[in-house]
Amino acid sequence: MDSIHVLRLMADYIKVDPSFHPRSSHLTTRWHAHVAGHDWEFLCTGPKFLDVRMDRGGGGAIDLVMHIHGLNFKAAAKLLKERGI
Repeated sequence: MDSIHVLRLMADYIKVDPSFHPRSSHLTTRWHAHVAGHDWEFLCTGPKFLDVRMDRGGGGAIDLVMHIHGLNFKAAAKLLKERGI
């Protein structure tokens, strides 16, 4: 599942950065999001994401939810299931 799709479903607010020009993969986009009371800046390419401000990334819906909510694997999977993802 694309990280952008998950981010859209989890975020209170999300906006693509139209001024971003990727250096390597033309599929990479930069997003600004407000999730769980925090502002985030992510680079997203398919299922992979990079939190630009923390220089941490991962891949997949569960990794993204674990990162933005500070949850363990089971709690993140449960949250995704509750949200119908």
